Amino acid sequence: MTEPTPPNTSPDRPIPPATLARLTAAKAIANTALRWIPPFLPTLERAFGVSTTQLTTVLGLGETAGLSTVLVGKHLDRGRERLIMIGGLSTISVSSVIALGGSIWTFAVAFVLLILGVANFTVAGHAWISHRIDYRWRARSIGLFETSWALALLVGGPIIAILINVFGWRGPFVFLAVACALAALGVALSLPVAPRRLAGDTVDHPRQRLTPKAWFVVVGSATLAPAGLSIFVISGTWLDDEFGVSTGGLGLIVMGFGAFELVASIGTATFADRIGKMKSTLGGAAVVLLGLAVMLSAGGRLWVGVAGLLVLLIGFEYGFVTSLSLVSEAMPDARGTTLAIGNAVGTLTRGAGTILTGVLYSAYGIGGSAALSAAAAAISAACLLVSRRLD
Repeated sequence: MTEPTPPNTSPDRPIPPATLARLTAAKAIANTALRWIPPFLPTLERAFGVSTTQLTTVLGLGETAGLSTVLVGKHLDRGRERLIMIGGLSTISVSSVIALGGSIWTFAVAFVLLILGVANFTVAGHAWISHRIDYRWRARSIGLFETSWALALLVGGPIIAILINVFGWRGPFVFLAVACALAALGVALSLPVAPRRLAGDTVDHPRQRLTPKAWFVVVGSATLAPAGLSIFVISGTWLDDEFGVSTGGLGLIVMGFGAFELVASIGTATFADRIGKMKSTLGGAAVVLLGLAVMLSAGGRLWVGVAGLLVLLIGFEYGFVTSLSLVSEAMPDARGTTLAIGNAVGTLTRGAGTILTGVLYSAYGIGGSAALSAAAAAISAACLLVSRRLD
């Protein structure tokens, strides 16, 4: 059964597969720049001579740069997604150059710019898709676009591990500076300059305030993010501390993470529209809790710990990617604005989660981080259930 078409849904403007593939490849590069850092946190700790808590604090504070998406919402609703995507990729390239400075301070500046670039590129990509694809089928296109999140680990993770082993910690930053610059050029050549007004979209309406229902959807999606990321951000440190996994071993495990997340993203693209986006998101939150239970039962068994991480990541990826479609239609007359505000709220939850998970992990081990993840998943489910009652 497919979901009924909501009022004011976007008309179906088919996106050429080649265009979606190029945008997904560009996002995979951008995501690699972001995602390689947590699994290889021990490498950066040694490079900068700092602790896990110090680095996770930098990561958490750096997440606040994602608040910048609030400023671009109205521009997304006016069809300027291409310009924002190009600017985002260029910013990531600059951030990688700054990170080569080799201190915790240059890394902090670089990470702020990294979040700035990734956040705005991502929101612009979601808005571009949402303005063109009918809500009934939107999870399919967003799910395919978000396979980039998994590809960042599946393809990017091993490349990063090789670069570190061959060139040291600076290798990934040089590679990503060049790759993101080329990706920006690719997006510029792939997308035509859009007219100010897209036929069928109400882009000239005054900026609107989010409805209560929209806020519950936004917060529900935003709190699902730290349910997964608060575990992912300390995953490399946990595997190193608990099981003594080497850099090469982390590279292989990261590939496994990417493979399972790819399955989850493809699952979103294949099943979420048919099962229902709300049911799929809630199901993903439940699987996150299952993964936490498996992790906590690992003891000294590496395979159990990795299995728990994989279960958690597949639930998180499937649920969170599906939730983006819910956010995109929470206010059909202001999709870009809603997505931008949703990302900003997600920035706060991710940042808080990243800082708290570092503190909790240092104080209580994996149990502290797992408690944070479980609480976030429960809050997410509660918000989404309330939003359904407001229909």
